[in-house]
Formats: sequence, C-alpha cells, structure tokens
Amino acid sequence: MTHLPPPVEELRLLDAELRQLDARRSQLLTRRAWLVAALQQTPQQSRPWASAQPPITASPRPETAAPSVQNVLLVLGGVLLTLAAAVFTLVSWGQMGIAGRALVLGAVTLATLAAPVALLKRGLRSTAESVAGLGLALTVLDAYALHAAALSGTDGTGYAAAASAVLAATWSAYGLLPVTSALRLPLPSALAAAQFPLLLSALAADASPYTITAALLVTAGLDAVAVARSAAGAVRITAVVVAYFMGSWGVLGAGWLSLAAGGPGDASRAGALLLLAAAIALGAPLRGPGVRHALGLAITAGLLVVAALGGVARSGLPSQWVVPAHLAVGVALLAAMRAGRLPDAMRTGFAWASGAVQALAVLWTLPVVIVVLLGPAGWLGRVWRGAPADTRTAVLVEAPWPPDAVVAPVVLVGVAAVLALAVRAQVWRPRARLGALGLLWATALILPAVLEIPYAAGLLVLGVMTAAALSACRVTASAAQVTALVLALVTAAGLTLASLASQSATLVVLSGLTVLFAAASWRAGVAPFTAPAALVYAAALASASGAAADWPTARTALLVLLVPTAAALLAARLGASRATVPVEAVGAVLGLFAVALAVTDPPMLALVLALCGVIAAGTALRAERRAVGYAATALFVLAAWVRMAAWDVGTPEAYTLPVTVPALLVGALRRRRDPQASSWTAYGPGLAATLVPSLVAAWADPHWTRPLLLGVAALLVTLLGARHHLGAPLVLGGAVLALVTLHELAPYVVQVTGALPRWAPPALAGLLLLALGATYEQRIRDVRRVRGVLGRMN
Repeated sequence: MTHLPPPVEELRLLDAELRQLDARRSQLLTRRAWLVAALQQTPQQSRPWASAQPPITASPRPETAAPSVQNVLLVLGGVLLTLAAAVFTLVSWGQMGIAGRALVLGAVTLATLAAPVALLKRGLRSTAESVAGLGLALTVLDAYALHAAALSGTDGTGYAAAASAVLAATWSAYGLLPVTSALRLPLPSALAAAQFPLLLSALAADASPYTITAALLVTAGLDAVAVARSAAGAVRITAVVVAYFMGSWGVLGAGWLSLAAGGPGDASRAGALLLLAAAIALGAPLRGPGVRHALGLAITAGLLVVAALGGVARSGLPSQWVVPAHLAVGVALLAAMRAGRLPDAMRTGFAWASGAVQALAVLWTLPVVIVVLLGPAGWLGRVWRGAPADTRTAVLVEAPWPPDAVVAPVVLVGVAAVLALAVRAQVWRPRARLGALGLLWATALILPAVLEIPYAAGLLVLGVMTAAALSACRVTASAAQVTALVLALVTAAGLTLASLASQSATLVVLSGLTVLFAAASWRAGVAPFTAPAALVYAAALASASGAAADWPTARTALLVLLVPTAAALLAARLGASRATVPVEAVGAVLGLFAVALAVTDPPMLALVLALCGVIAAGTALRAERRAVGYAATALFVLAAWVRMAAWDVGTPEAYTLPVTVPALLVGALRRRRDPQASSWTAYGPGLAATLVPSLVAAWADPHWTRPLLLGVAALLVTLLGARHHLGAPLVLGGAVLALVTLHELAPYVVQVTGALPRWAPPALAGLLLLALGATYEQRIRDVRRVRGVLGRMN
C-alpha cells in the first residue's frame, strides 16, 4: 500500500516546493533578460561564423624596465673590468719591466679617467659613472702596485695613510673639474677615503689610545664641516653617515678611557676628548642651513659634558660620591643653559640632557627605597621575635643593604630641589611639584634606615609620614590628591610590616592606622580608599589582639566579625556614596576571613556562619540589597549543617528538611501573590534540597526503610503535581520515584539479564536499527513522491 502523509503535512510540502519553483523561475527570467540585452548590444559576437577576424592576443608585459636592465649591465661590466684589472695587477705584474708596468697602468688609468668626459658629452651619463668607478678602482690598484714594486720597504700602515690622503685629494680634484663635475661618484668616494689618513697615521706611529681616539674625533669633526658646507645630495648623505660612524667610535673610545682612568691625569685627558666630542656635536648643527638633528646633537653634547666633568670628579672622590658628582654637573649644565644666550634647540637639548642625568641618579637610589619598603616583609615569618636595635636592622631581615646607600638622600633631595625651583613652565610646574613631593617622601622614608636611628623612632617617623600624607589629601587638585593617597597607603603598608617585629609595636601601629584612615574617610574624595583601608587595619588589629590574648584562632574569628558588622552599618549609613560598594566588598572579604579562622573548630564555625548570616540578613533589609537575602539563607543553612555535623548527626534529612519546609512555605506565598510564577521557581529549590540528597543516600543504603519512605514521599509529590498541574513537583517527584523503583528492582533486572541468551541484546539492537532505517527510507520516499506530483502539475 502506498503511504500518503497527512493532508496538513502534504500541504506544507506543496507550499515549500511551489516557493522554490517561483524563486527558480524568477532567477531564470532575470538571466534570460540579461542575455537578450547582451545579444542586442553585440550581435557579431553571437555569430562567430559571421566574421573571419583573427583573434587578438595581448602582448606579454615586460618584467624589467629598460633603465634597470641598463644599470645592471653597466654595473656588471664595471665590476668585471675592475676584477680583470686587479688580476692583471696582482698576477701578471711581475712579468713586465718597470717601464712596461708604468706605461700600461698609466695609460689604462688615464684612458679610463678620460673616457667619462667623452661619454658625458654624448649624454651617456650612466655609462660615464660606471667607467669613472672603474677609473677610481684603478687608482687604488696603482697605489698598491707602486708600493709593491718601488716602495716595498716602507711601513705598510704609514704608506696606506699617505695613499688614502693622496687618493682623497685626487678624487676630489677629479670630481671638481668642470668637465667631470656632473659625475656623482668621485666626491663621495673621496670623502670615504678621507676617513683613514689620521687614524692610520696614529696607528703607524704607535700612538696611545688617547691619540687614536683624538684622531677619530678630529675626523668626525672634519666630516661635520663637510656636512655643513655641502649641498643636499650624495655628498651630504655620505658625510652624515661617516660623521656619525667615526664620531660614535670616538665617543665610545673616550668613554672607555674615562671609565678605565687610573688617576686624575688620565681622567682629565679622557674628559678633554669627551669635551671635544661635545664641541663637535654642538658645532655641527650651528653650521649651514637645513640641519635636522640639532636637538639630538644638543642632548648628546650635554650628556658628553656631564660624562667628561663627572669622570674627572670621579677620579678624586670616594666611590659613594660618584653619582652625586655627576648629578651636580647635570644641575650645573641646567644653570649654564639659563645663564647664557643659546639657540632654542641647544637650550632644549641641555634641558633634556640634565633631566636624563637626574632620572638616572634617581634610578640609582631605587634599590635603597625597595629594600626599605619590602625588606620588612621578612618579619611575616618571624612575627613578634623581638624589637631590633635600630631601623636598618628592622628592614634588613633577609635583604642585603645596597652599597653606597648613605648618599641616596642627598641625591633625592637634590633632584627634588631642581624640580621645585628650576621648572617654571606653567604646563610642567604642577607635575614637577608632585615629583618633588614624591622624592621628598622617598628621602624621609629611607633616612631613618640610612642614619640607623632607634627602632621606635623609625616607626614614629613612618607614622608621621602617613598622617601627613592623609592630611595632604585635603587638596582639591585631583592629581595631588591621588599622589598623597598613594603615598599614604604605601607608607602605611611599610609601617605595618616593620611593626611585626614587636607585639606592642604591632598593636600600637594597627590602632593608630585604624584611627588615621577612619578619620580620613570623612572626606568624600578619598573615602572609597581610606574607609576600606581602615576596615582592613581594624581586622588586623582584632586578629593581633586575639593572638596577644592567647586566644585560639577560632575564637579570634569572633573579634574579626566585629569589623564586617561595622562595615554593614557604615554601608547603610553611606547610602548612595561612592564608598558604599568598596566598604561592602571589604566587609564580605573579612567575613570570609573570619570563617577561615574558625574552620578548625566546627561548633565555633557554626556560630561564625550564623553571625555572618545575621549580618547578611541585616544588609538584605535595605531595598537595594534584597538579593543578599539569598546569601543570608545559605549562611543560616550552612550554620545549621555544621552544627549538626558537630553533633555527629548522620541522617541527611536532618540537614535538608529544615531547609525544605521554609522554602516550600515561601514558594506557596509567592504563588499566592503571583499566580503566574513558575513552579520551578517556587517549589523547585525546596523539593530538590531534600529529594536529591535523600535519593543519593537511598542508593547507598542497604536497608529498606529510607527507600520506602522516600518512594512514598516522591509518590505524594508526584500526585500533588498532577492534581494541581505543576511541572516541578510532577517532574521531580516522578524522577525520584522512578529512580528509587529502579534501585529496588535492580537485583531482579540483573537476574533477568543473566537469564537471557547472549545473542538477545545484539538482536534487539539490530531490530531497533532496522526499524529506524525503514522509517527514514519511508520519509525519503514520501518527499520524492510529493516532488513528482509537483512536477507533473507544472
């Protein structure tokens, strides 16, 4: 029999097929219209037999332009000729006499150097450049041949110095001739050759490192003159490159000599070289128009002056005064900049150089500040071992004392004075004052450890600094307020760590910090930070007080709970203030801390959880914190569970029924007020709280009492859900009833399964797969049948 789908299903399939046919018809009509329009515009293209025109083929695109091919050929030809000339000079030179050698080399060199003149007249400039390059290379070979044939007894380095000077002069003269001035290669080549005479002469004379460095710097100075006097082009680019190259090597050599100086004399000579480099850097941008690196060169010159004078001072001062000496030179550089009339670029460069020196000096003091701040953290593992003798011992628990730290306060105060007095620009002046404030704070922070004052006095200094920073938070400027707040928090943290050495010091410091931050919280601008800090210090004070009274850790949790209570009351008083959320967050964290303290004592843990629930319930009384009520309920439930666990109650229903009954009552009240509320929201949590733990216990219970009671309860819940058409009781009760029944009948199912033959499960699986396959094939056939009917209708 032919299976036909229901009329509704068949109608749906017919509508779907008709929509597909309409869409396809619209697509074909659009394509047809486009083809008709295309045939009307180009009738000849639709009839290839109407014309016998040959097909048009595009010419291949050239991959390389003609000028590129020309340059490659010329460069390659010049390189090959140069190599051939070198081989002739090095290999075949000895087979000819002196006259023949001179005649051949002279004739070839003169002919090669003269050829570019004729080539330039004919407009062959590229060819002339290639031939000129060959001629310059031949002059180098001529110099080598002259040394090998006639001057072999002379010193090679000295001869190379003289030859490079002659070549530089010759190539310059050749490039400046009127007939060859259009060539671009001779003058840069002459400039490159001019880099060697002074350096090679110094090496040939076995000069000292100071003389060699001076030769490098003088060469760089001459290059700077060439930069200033040359116009834009290849010569200027070459001059800039060689000036930077030679100057960099000269500065490196002078700096190394200054660092390695063994006395004032050597340091003075190295300083003179650095000053020479600074003069070259300053003179370069002042000569000639269009120099773009004036600011960078001025900064370099300022740093070189500081290095020169500081190196001289270093040779005669103790090691701890080296950094202050360089700082003094940097500050003097800033004063000299203000005293004289200097170009703007030079003034700005000197200011940046002085700022860099001051920044490096401050960076040198950073290890001392870090040791003073973080060194007391070592007391965390040695709490209350006894007060140390002085402040330096208090900070050097595990970290070593940095060398030459005695002058760190001098450096910090000096830089702070410069920032406060020297910066006069309106844009930078407020920032400079904040920087000076931070440096003075760092000075006051490290000064007790540097001077090794008594331990109590050092703690007093830190406390005064914290109070002063909190008082400075009254300013209206946001940047200054943030800076003062950060300094107060950091100082308070260091003070707390340092006070851990002594019990009395810890209690006094924590009490003082709690009062200070609580008093500062009256200002709304800093309250979101100071109020949480006050709560943290209050909790630390409570913990320290419990430890000082020899209370168990679990009992100390009761003292700590006073702080979350105060936080909840304070948050209710603050209302919509910006400090409300931070205070509540810190209170919640401190409540968890109290729970962690009491976790080793179950009865005390139950009490702490109950008290936390009371605090959460009080918070939930506020209209905007109703959601905290869920947390209060969870805390009360946990408190009850922990208390029953402490009583060794092993029945899970004793834990879950006290939760289920109130939850179901609350759900019933909600359904009465809002009949549209879902049964899963109203009754789901309460039913799951008892049914799920009892089901787990029933599956592991070998007795019949719990499964029977749970089954009866699940049956009642299921019947109530069916009676009132409630999904949650029906689903939860039915699922639990089915699982309990399965658990009770499991032994019999196992027996029946064991009685079945082994071929029965595979046979059942095969029948299931066959049934599924037949159903799938039937559906495919129905779809094809409907498609055929639609086709015949068309």
